[in-house]
Formats: sequence, C-alpha cells, structure tokens
Amino acid sequence: MSGGSDVADTTSLSCARCGKPAHLQCPKCVELKLPREGAAFCTQDCFKASWSSHKAVHLKAKLSSLGTGTPHEQNSDLLNEGWQYCLKKGQARTPKLPHFDWTGELRPYAISSRRAVPAHIELPDWAADGIPKTEPNSDLQRVVEIKTPDQIERMREACRIGREVLDAAARVIQPGVTTDEIDRVVHDATIVAGGYPSPLNYHSFPKSCCTSVNEVICHGIPDARKLEDGDIVNVDVSVYYKGVHGDLNETYFVGNVDEESRRLVQCTYESLEKAIAIVKPGVRFREIGEVINRHTTMSGFSVVKSYCGHGIGELFHCAPNIPHYGRNKAVGVMKAGQTFTIEPMINAGVWRDRMWPDGWTAVTADGKRSAQFEHTLLVTETGVEVLTGRLPSSPNVFPWLNA
Repeated sequence: MSGGSDVADTTSLSCARCGKPAHLQCPKCVELKLPREGAAFCTQDCFKASWSSHKAVHLKAKLSSLGTGTPHEQNSDLLNEGWQYCLKKGQARTPKLPHFDWTGELRPYAISSRRAVPAHIELPDWAADGIPKTEPNSDLQRVVEIKTPDQIERMREACRIGREVLDAAARVIQPGVTTDEIDRVVHDATIVAGGYPSPLNYHSFPKSCCTSVNEVICHGIPDARKLEDGDIVNVDVSVYYKGVHGDLNETYFVGNVDEESRRLVQCTYESLEKAIAIVKPGVRFREIGEVINRHTTMSGFSVVKSYCGHGIGELFHCAPNIPHYGRNKAVGVMKAGQTFTIEPMINAGVWRDRMWPDGWTAVTADGKRSAQFEHTLLVTETGVEVLTGRLPSSPNVFPWLNA
C-alpha cells in the first residue's frame, strides 16, 4: 500500500470497505491510473480483507485497455491473472499463442477461468468432470423421442429462459465489449433464472456460451478480444432447467457492418424461417436441408455441411440429425411431440471448414465470414411451435423485421 503524499487529497476519501477516512491507496490502482475513490483504504487490514473482491477492478481495467497490438501483446498482463489460451477441447491451457495456419484475420485470445455455479443449481451429468454419462449410449441417439406433456411444458420453460438470456446478451453487444463479458452476462442471467448454462464443461468446453465472430462458423470460445466496429458475432445460448435443455442462437451486427455481411446475416435468418415454415407431421427431415440450400444458393452463399441440427430434451444432443444442405440422407419423418433444433450455418465463400488448435472453434476454410441462427422447435398436431421464439421485449436489432 502506498501512503497519500498530499493530505488535502486523501482526507476527503473514504475507505472502500468500511467508509472510514482513508489515507492509503491500492498500489495496483495507482499503477493503472484508476479513480482514487474506489482505491482508498483506512488500514492494511481493510485492504487485505477486500482484496478478493477488489482485484476484479484491476482485471476489468485491463480488459478495457485492450485494443492495440497483437493478441499475444494484448494478453500479456492477463496471462499473469491466470488467463491462458485454450487447447485440446478445453482440457489444456498454454501461455503462448498456438501456431496455426490461420484462414482469416481473427486470432484466439486468452480465456478466463471457468465461472462458478452455485450449489442450489441442478447440474447436468457432465458438470463436474466434463464427460456426459447418459447421452452417448442412450437409445435416443437412434430413436426420435415423442415428448410427454410434462416434458414439453418443462422445455417451454427452459426455452423461455434461454430466449431471455440471449436477449440479455444481445443488449450488451457493441464495439469494445469482449466476448468474455458476453459470456459473463449469459452465465449470470442463466444462474439468476435458476438454470445451468448447458455448454459449460460439456466435453470440457470451458465457457457458458459460444461466441463466433466473423469467419468463425460455430463453437467459438469467449475470450479477451474486444468486438470491433464492423464485426458480426453469433451468440449461442443453451440452458438446462428442470432436467431439460433449450438451445438457440442469433448473429448480431457490431456497429457499422458492410453490405455483404448484412446480406449474409439476413439470408441466414430467412433460411431458418423458411425451414421452420415447412415443419409439421409427415414432412421428411431431409426436406429441411433442401429448403435452406435453395434459398442460400440463390443468394450466392454456401451451406456448411459439417454441423447439423439435433434432437433435444432431457438430452442436450440426440436424434434426429438435421442436415442443412441439399441432397442429404437424413432419415425419418416428423411426428407431433418431437423436439429438435434447426440451426443453419451459412458461409459467404466456400462451405468447407477448418478447426482451430483449441479443438472447438470451427472457421471457414477461406477466411470469409459465416452466420448462423437457431431455434428449438416442437412439432404439433397441426404444424410447429417455436419454443425459443422472439418475445415482444426482445431487442430490435434486425432491420428487416421492421420492413
């Protein structure tokens, strides 16, 4: 702790912990040139007692100061705080930027430690060790489940929470915000609602949501990179609540975005809407890909083939498999009571993808941009119910919805 050199400056300050007159300043706050009001303490004891919470101020200041230099240079201070680069699908970390033949301009940044989940939250079976127990060997990987009325009602609740959480994330997106901050919003909003963020530690995924920027197709890991004016970012939210999952995502504009990116995002949104419009009992699952492929190719874009929609319920991922491309070989027909996601990933260039060294982040092979939208759907007797549909309170961020 450093003592105040000017009595006139320090006598007007109060201790950040107890409110008593303060004559000492946190040296780290002084180094970072933070406001003195929140960095003053009356004694060493008060400073030490506040340290566990007070140090978060330093980390937030460092995140706010990012913006110039290479990812490694920008992350140098964060590495000292325990932030590191992700490797091996979340099972390993490294202090050095991994070597890779990057396809576009984006690079990974260091990630923070895993966020805590309170004891009262119901956990999926992978929460502790990262290994799903029930899902891989379930019969529902082969048989499409018809949900009971109780399961459907619980899924409505989980999906409603998921929508509210995604909307909360959408409201904070702007230039200068890090994807780690978006993850914090998603995590906190999910916990407050009584849910568990399904991606957290699923097969060791290190974060509570996926944030996929520019050329990232899907499964981007939230990190210390600041969103920049002109970026596009997809936020993928999944919530586990009352024993079932809800899953949805949207792609957002960050500031002023170029015309091709706007066309790409709108085309992706429209392709999902057109696919949802055909959902009803008796329709073949393979038809979804035909509808999406037709709209996408007419717009001059391509459909990713490596990742598909999926069944969802008490399992995070199960049958049916929902390809988004044309001439696919998906089997089966839709029946009332089935729940699944449709989540087309559309690329501005070629459809092929590559995997980053973290083992999760899929990027376009040519470095061009990619967009995605996703809903969780229920097949009804007469058509479809969009369980994750937008609410009247959802932020107005898509210009074409105002036309």
